[in-house]
Amino acid sequence: MNEANISANAPSNAPSNAHEYSVSELAFSLKRTVEETYGRVRVRGELGRVVIAKSGHMYVDIKDDKAVIASIMWKGSVSRLSVRPEEGMEVIVEGKLSTYPGRSQYQLVIDRLEPAGVGALMALLEKRKKQFASEGLFDESRKVDLPYLPLTIGVVTSPTGAVIRDILHRISDRFPVRVLVWPVLVQGDRAAGQITEAIDGFNAMGSHPDLVRPDVLIVARGGGSIEDLWCFNEENVVRAAANSTIPLISAVGHETDWTLIDYVADKRAPTPTAAAEMAVPVRAELLDSVEDYALRIKRGLSRTVERKKLGLGAAKLPRLETVLSGPRQRLDLALGRLLPALDVNRRAHENRLELLSSRLRPDHLTQDIGRRRDRLENVSRETFRSMGRIVERAGERLMRSSKLLEAYSYQGVLARGYALVTDADGTLVRKGKSLKDGQAVNLTFSDGRRGAVIDGTSAPRKKSVKKPPAKKPNEKQGALF
Repeated sequence: MNEANISANAPSNAPSNAHEYSVSELAFSLKRTVEETYGRVRVRGELGRVVIAKSGHMYVDIKDDKAVIASIMWKGSVSRLSVRPEEGMEVIVEGKLSTYPGRSQYQLVIDRLEPAGVGALMALLEKRKKQFASEGLFDESRKVDLPYLPLTIGVVTSPTGAVIRDILHRISDRFPVRVLVWPVLVQGDRAAGQITEAIDGFNAMGSHPDLVRPDVLIVARGGGSIEDLWCFNEENVVRAAANSTIPLISAVGHETDWTLIDYVADKRAPTPTAAAEMAVPVRAELLDSVEDYALRIKRGLSRTVERKKLGLGAAKLPRLETVLSGPRQRLDLALGRLLPALDVNRRAHENRLELLSSRLRPDHLTQDIGRRRDRLENVSRETFRSMGRIVERAGERLMRSSKLLEAYSYQGVLARGYALVTDADGTLVRKGKSLKDGQAVNLTFSDGRRGAVIDGTSAPRKKSVKKPPAKKPNEKQGALF
């Protein structure tokens, strides 16, 4: 019995009929089993880790108090999200359960994600609202007044739909000004990024000389659910609106719809049409006001003139004839002296003109011209004679200088039988000791130049010429004549 039990518990070395799997076969068999067993599932839980890769895919953890399921959402599904997932958000997801053989783990492939009811979004909204309020982004001291009459209005909204048409129509009716529209998405995962870029882009126009910077901004969207309006609760949109140096009007949703951008905007409009009314005044009302002010000014001036007139009448001022009688008499006396003086002045100028005209007779002019011609001819003759004497004296000085130059010239010395010795470089040789044997030299004579070579021998001495013997005194000399 004991032997039988021992043999039963001992490992059997007999061959088994169980199928032998490879690692890949077993892993993919488990993958098919999980996918076929569960198929499409719907899971409710809290978001843990949320990572959006550069590829656009999102990796999240869905958890509760007892378990965690690693999940993935592909790029195409992420782009259709109306609410940006955040850690701690309670969500409901749909997808299929699968495995990842490369890491021996199961995962949920999500193709739809939504907050777990409005309560989850409201909780997240309150969390962000408290955060921004603690940073002072909602303080009234940060907000600025809108310009009374802007010349350019920037609108951030969808280019299609009733919102932009209502804004343009309302501005055109009230006070036509330039409107710049920055088209953006106002719903979906990419909407927040585009709205942020639009607000920052309008503010950056002031640094470019060719772009007109708006005087006021309107960020607008029509009504919708909290999910539809969620992009205006995103942190990047709220901070862009808070940092805008251009006064900003938020007009998101209907009057009862509040988003975080409404708290940081300088003005909040209940509707896009109301935002247009805030941006510009009514032109017709301004014209009526101007006309009313002009009429009131005219009436005020009339009353002022009447009061001044009554005041002047009550002051008992002298009559105008009495005031002007003295100046009139002085004017008459001045006119009486002025007319005779003008006549005397006229006669004096007339006499002077007659005297000058007598001097301008033809015979006087002819005589004057003759005298001037004679004087010019005399001056010319004297000038020519003076110039002749100057030239003659200069010629004599030139002749003397030429003779003096000729006397000092070395050419005369050469003509007397001397020669000028220079070396091959043209340098003048002054001493024979400076020349070497076999050195080439140039000899310059009065009639030209010849080459020579120094042979190193001394010059031969001149032979003495014997003089004829002198005749003795007693020697006979022939007759001279």
